[in-house]
Amino acid sequence: MRSEVYHIPVLLKETVDGLDIKPDGIYVDLTFGGGGHSREILSRLGKGGHLYSFDQDLDAQKNAQPLEEAYGETFTFVRSNFRFLKNWMQYFGVEQVDGILADLGVSSHHLDDGERGFSFRYDAKLDMRMNQTAKLTASDILKNYPEEQLANVFYLYGELKNSRKLASVIVKARATAEMETTGQLAEILKPCLGYDREKKDLARVFQALRIEVNGEMSALRQMLAAAVEILSPGGRISILTYHSLEDRMVKNIIKAGNVEGKTETDLFGQSKAPLKAINRNVITASAEEVQMNPRSRSAKLRIGEKWQK
Repeated sequence: MRSEVYHIPVLLKETVDGLDIKPDGIYVDLTFGGGGHSREILSRLGKGGHLYSFDQDLDAQKNAQPLEEAYGETFTFVRSNFRFLKNWMQYFGVEQVDGILADLGVSSHHLDDGERGFSFRYDAKLDMRMNQTAKLTASDILKNYPEEQLANVFYLYGELKNSRKLASVIVKARATAEMETTGQLAEILKPCLGYDREKKDLARVFQALRIEVNGEMSALRQMLAAAVEILSPGGRISILTYHSLEDRMVKNIIKAGNVEGKTETDLFGQSKAPLKAINRNVITASAEEVQMNPRSRSAKLRIGEKWQK
């Protein structure tokens, strides 16, 4: 599959510009996908520069092969969840990096690949695993989670006000109904969804399940902590978010140095936060980009820089 059609990168120029790339610097793209952001970073690197790109998806690994052939020793693909960022950098003997990029949204490829079960537009198995070798699927969650736990997933990750009702309907239905495909789930939930919001709320249900299946929030916590630790003084992080919880965590890591947003001060009352915000307000896509790539509509870009001591 050609990387050009795998996924259209969101805020490509703004996100890569935010890294303030040095030709001989070491950079990390934590969400390779179709390789759009990685390709742009590589185009700005020179002799001595290096890019490490992470992705746990087998399809992304296939997309990386042309870049491996074209850029040789300048590029390394790592098939792994980005929660293991620090471990892999230690493995490669890298103590500090000059920039870290992450696009936290689900790729258009996953939504368009009907067999993976990420979208209700196709009737497919309720899978939703980013890493196809992982054990937990969306179907497992729907069949086995207690009602309260299901409601929490829908409320926290889907921001659905009727989360308890949705969970209750699923628990009652799974005693007699099949819970194997996206179509079956959509049919079970249809009576709970208002006609005018049916597609939007279904999308939120699927979003919540995807986040839970892939442990995305815990992975993000680990990654952000590692990113702050291995970023060199003057180094940048450039992160795209699409969900309020993700955005809050990224905002807090830049503001306070931790995802909880707890500000620590020294004896003189000065903040001990290791990063400073480059953009005071989030960067969003232009109307022209949204028209070309609707996925960019909810994207928020935050850029932070490590203080130079």
